[in-house]
Amino acid sequence: MIKRIKKILFFLILAAILITLAVTSFTVFFDQAIIARRDTIYRVPSSGKIVALTFDDGPSPDWTPKILDALKEENIKATFFMLGRHVEEYPDVARRVAEDGHEIGNHTYDHHVLIYYKTEELEKEIRDAQAAIYKATGITTKYFRPPKAWLTGNEKKQIRSMGYETILWSLNSKDWVTFHDKQITSYILRNIRPGDIILFHDSGGVFHTEGGNRKQTVKTILRLAGKLREKGYKFVTISELLNLQEKNGKP
Repeated sequence: MIKRIKKILFFLILAAILITLAVTSFTVFFDQAIIARRDTIYRVPSSGKIVALTFDDGPSPDWTPKILDALKEENIKATFFMLGRHVEEYPDVARRVAEDGHEIGNHTYDHHVLIYYKTEELEKEIRDAQAAIYKATGITTKYFRPPKAWLTGNEKKQIRSMGYETILWSLNSKDWVTFHDKQITSYILRNIRPGDIILFHDSGGVFHTEGGNRKQTVKTILRLAGKLREKGYKFVTISELLNLQEKNGKP
């Protein structure tokens, strides 16, 4: 009887380990945004070589300033999707993002996965983030990016009714996994297309939305900027990308 119990426990532990490995591999190597793109903006097909860099989960007192320095060095304007909680903690950093001429988007207040949120809960996450961003920067956001990209169809409709466009991405740097900058750059260069939206992070790590190490992100910006310019690419914000879409007469 004892041997049987040990055997059952062994298989249960093994199954738990395999499930954990499968979930971890899925999260690290698969971009879940692919299955959530419907009724969102994740890239804007363009005849011109343009690309938008975006950063999630900040601001961070450690890494956002370094990323801003790298962007300034390369004369790039980007879009930062900020967490309201982090804006409240680091308003001076959020303010610098705005003062440097970058665009600011809404990434919820607390980075909770929003799928199956009640209507009032979803609205509160967005409104509270907007209030924090406005208090720190004076900016009213109009672009929203959900944590992990997970939203239901009804939630997408609700977000649009609040005056927001839901912005996902077409290329995921997976920089929070701390891949080497050469790996990240190589992946992007192999897959880049005009009108792509690229996802980076200026805060967060594998298990937390704050902290993390964005050293490779900073190095990637500097490396990628030169490589893409060699290919004839220009960098734009999300607003600029969508304005070009409207000028081209596309919905």
